[in-house]
Amino acid sequence: MLRFALLACFVFYTLIVPVYLQSQQPEETLSGPDSHETGQGPHGDLFGHWGGERTRLEKRGVHFDLQYVSDSLSNVKSDQETRFASWNRFRGTVDIDFGALVEEPGLYFHATALWQGGGNLGAYLGLLTSPSGMSSMNTCRLDSWWVEKRWLNERLTTRVGQFAGQDFNGAQHYAASFIFEPMGYALGNLFTDYESFDPPSTPAFEVRVVPIHNLYVKSMVEAEDREPFAHNPTGLVPQFRGVPVSISEIGYTPGTKATGVRAFDNVESRKGYSGLYQFGASYNPSKFTTSSGVVQSGNYLLYWMANQALWRLDPRGARGLDGTLSFDWSPADVNRNNTMFTAGARFNEPLPLRIHNTMSLGYVQNRLSQQFLPQGTPPWKPEHAVEFNTLLDPLPMLLLQPVIQYYANAGARTGRAVVFGFRTKVEF
Repeated sequence: MLRFALLACFVFYTLIVPVYLQSQQPEETLSGPDSHETGQGPHGDLFGHWGGERTRLEKRGVHFDLQYVSDSLSNVKSDQETRFASWNRFRGTVDIDFGALVEEPGLYFHATALWQGGGNLGAYLGLLTSPSGMSSMNTCRLDSWWVEKRWLNERLTTRVGQFAGQDFNGAQHYAASFIFEPMGYALGNLFTDYESFDPPSTPAFEVRVVPIHNLYVKSMVEAEDREPFAHNPTGLVPQFRGVPVSISEIGYTPGTKATGVRAFDNVESRKGYSGLYQFGASYNPSKFTTSSGVVQSGNYLLYWMANQALWRLDPRGARGLDGTLSFDWSPADVNRNNTMFTAGARFNEPLPLRIHNTMSLGYVQNRLSQQFLPQGTPPWKPEHAVEFNTLLDPLPMLLLQPVIQYYANAGARTGRAVVFGFRTKVEF
């Protein structure tokens, strides 16, 4: 009950605070499944504009968002008995632009809290590739918060607070267009060196520099916490546990300014021949046990990601075909799930409908290091996962995303599985 009371207090506070937001649309600050595919404002909200109050707040500097997202999935064919699993999430978010509020340009604040829970179909099926990019632990907590300052027309940005490394590093740029985890949120094995993830964020500091028009460099340091749910169950008390984990990324952005690129794209940002190419690395100097049982200092992971608009019906529009590729690697003697490869294609507005729609095809290959193979067992096989989904916006505040997934060599063995279901998202 305490957790629900804390979340209720947070939501109530964000509704009544006497601060105001600017009229322009705020930038996307939510990650993966929670990010906004079509933005808000003209897109619409179930609760409308609160009799004009919401609009007045936005004009002065504060943006409030409340949303519900659920993944409802079932294994229609597998070695396990058929089971239906639904993972549900309610999230409340407040974003403040102090430039509009108190004439302090370039200063921003963000905070978000959530309740989530349900069934984890991936754990039930023993998959390496989770069918849902949201499923983790049942919790009700303050997820993340930060204060951000931008200088020199956003060429230099610093951020300090409590936020997850995987929300912004190794994150899939087209995440909203997919359901399963390695493509619907972030590369699934970034946790091997304890890069923090959503929602149990840890204290962190980040610097982002844009030295030239199409290039950015960013680096962050976060607190390692190997049991974040247990150590900080409410998210209200930052925990400085373990060693500092460092994460760095360099990105090239053809077709758009590097200052305008964010971790996750939407309908507006994918207009034209936009692209994002990233190389990143994370390093943890703490102690790790190798496959031979030796304790050593240090562990790291490298990742490469490419996202590119391949074809546009109108060179200035968003309708057309996009492609995405990613690969990561970490030492095989330290990390059991040491490599992952993803590839996908997305067709924007393929159906002749008046509503926004996409069709997306994704592939994930998950590999386990043979050095961790239990003695006397057959070698692990690479797990293959394929997903096809269609995203539809039938109502201004509602998004539906039916999906079918196929898994071969489930759990790195010989089983197969077919999963069918859908994602529902409601903007309040």
